[in-house]
Amino acid sequence: MIDIRKISVGPDYKGGAMHYIVGQKVLGGSHDIYCIKKNSSTNSLEIFISNEKKEVTLWKEFSHTIPISIEFNIDF
Repeated sequence: MIDIRKISVGPDYKGGAMHYIVGQKVLGGSHDIYCIKKNSSTNSLEIFISNEKKEVTLWKEFSHTIPISIEFNIDF
């Protein structure tokens, strides 16, 4: 399985989409985006965040009905 590095949510990639990148600080800098995964049972994308205690929790979930651009980690 390929790791997802970034998702952009919204119809206008440059002008209006929200961008979520693994490692990005969120919620006022108190949490980092830990990972982004595709849930195969619901066909949605899930964003998990971690706090300073390394506790991981589901933060956001986007359904397949919303326009989403996905960037994968590519290691050469």
